Amino acid sequence: MDFKLLRQAFGKFPTGVTVVTWFDDVGINGITVNSFTSVSLEPPLALISIDKKANSYEQLQNKPFTINVLADDQEAIAWQFAGRPQEELDISWNKEGDSPSIAGASGYFKCKHWKQYDAGDHVLFVGEITEFDRRSGDSLTFFEGKMGSTEMYKSQEVQ
Repeated sequence: MDFKLLRQAFGKFPTGVTVVTWFDDVGINGITVNSFTSVSLEPPLALISIDKKANSYEQLQNKPFTINVLADDQEAIAWQFAGRPQEELDISWNKEGDSPSIAGASGYFKCKHWKQYDAGDHVLFVGEITEFDRRSGDSLTFFEGKMGSTEMYKSQEVQ
């Protein structure tokens, strides 16, 4: 199987962009994730998928975490946590609770570890949502390797 073509095929599915954050021994850590989905309302569960080769895989073991749904003006934050340092980026944090959240995000879901599952070269982390919030505005999206905004998906009013 041609894995490069497979990745491109997956890229045809537009996704939201999240940064998963947690506290570590030094302070705040995080990783950009677009493999995120709701799982259940009762109990409230959300899922993220992390590559086993990522440092975050080991660091997230049994830790509370926050899934930050980035706003469309937070692309630099997405690149920062995807391993592309953004010079002079200043991130405002909410450090209350068991895991940090990014100020100005479209929404966030604070989670405590619920279960995790082996999934090939990734691990699926399922978190039980303990707190969440959302705000109005457009969210950041990822499509065919490019960042964008949910604004482009809005249609005009049907007459």
